[in-house]
Amino acid sequence: MRWIWFDRFEEFVPGRRAVAVKNVTLAEDHLHDHFPGFPVQPASLMIEGMAQTAGILVGHMRDFTEKVILAKIKKATFHQIVRPGDQIWYHAFIEQVTDAAAITHGEIRRGEELVGEIDLVFSHIDQNMSGLEFPEENFVFTEEFMSLLKTYTQRDSERITL
Repeated sequence: MRWIWFDRFEEFVPGRRAVAVKNVTLAEDHLHDHFPGFPVQPASLMIEGMAQTAGILVGHMRDFTEKVILAKIKKATFHQIVRPGDQIWYHAFIEQVTDAAAITHGEIRRGEELVGEIDLVFSHIDQNMSGLEFPEENFVFTEEFMSLLKTYTQRDSERITL
């Protein structure tokens, strides 16, 4: 089972930026425990939502042929809490790409309000310099994942092309 922490893409500009939206709802089990009586979306799950949004943007740059994994959270700053009923937007921007890695900047917004800022580093693990070898198959962008991803790009009669 895969956990996807956004509901759909709103915008996707290959090699530059992506915007994904997440509706926070009490139907999500984790909100009943975090925190009882005052549920808030955990910052760790917002970081994961940004990592998924930015990671897909990075993976798309090489047609999803390389294994892209989150290597480092350079910065994660939160200015606001997010509660059930809120809709948040993950704005991911490519800052730098090399053969071995990619650096992204992200903003989480609730309408015009800045909720958080997240800078991430992704590794293209097949290009690692440590000499480690990984399985030949792409265990990150699998056929199952790519099929699921298409459902996240469906919007009314339009399609956002990935």
